[in-house]
Amino acid sequence: MKRNIVIATIAAAALIGGGTATAIAVSGDEEAPAKKSNVQVSNDDTGRDDDANVNDTDDTDDNDADDKAEDKADAAEDNAAKDTGEDAEDKAENAADAKVAQVDAADAIKAALKNTTGTAVSADLDDEGTKHVWDVDILTNGGAWHSVQVDPATGKVVGSHVDRDDDGDDAAETAQIRAALKGSSVTAAEAAEAGAAKGTVTSVDLDEESTDKAWEVDTTAANGTGSDWRVNPDSGKITADRSND
Repeated sequence: MKRNIVIATIAAAALIGGGTATAIAVSGDEEAPAKKSNVQVSNDDTGRDDDANVNDTDDTDDNDADDKAEDKADAAEDNAAKDTGEDAEDKAENAADAKVAQVDAADAIKAALKNTTGTAVSADLDDEGTKHVWDVDILTNGGAWHSVQVDPATGKVVGSHVDRDDDGDDAAETAQIRAALKGSSVTAAEAAEAGAAKGTVTSVDLDEESTDKAWEVDTTAANGTGSDWRVNPDSGKITADRSND
């Protein structure tokens, strides 16, 4: 009986180890002929792991290819948005203007709206004499146009006035802008935030005359290179402005 237990133990060990064991079966009768038993255990996990590794490699290659294609498309979009007509003097001036804008366009718009309730239609970083200001145009619910000036260094409102209709065409322009804004879910501040991913925003303006009624956004890179963008008024997607191509 003890010998049978030993043989069973050896066979179990072979099964756990995944190898081959040759055991001698011995019965209670010591004179009984010896019998050999071969136990074969295969390792199926090895095959599955190999397949998994192959699939993982394929997935990695696909992801790398997708990333490279996306980077290439982004680079092409950035190049298409650049203003190629700028010279060294223009770039130097652009870079200096961008450094002044410690308060970005989106925050300037928000500060202006706290001062005057309505809808922001444009924001421009203007050079007024010896200092820069954010000039934000706001259309009030009553139809009046307000120009609000925001300090780009502090974000404080430093001036505000009602724009006069000197040429008599404000009513028609206002109606056109209201129609464009009615179908837009993206605000001027949100358009500015989208443009900030491309550089320092220096201007945001609603193109109410275009078929897509997009937001036009101008940005400046650290080296002074200017770029022109369009922000979709529904999705907020930013693309190069190719209107001058």
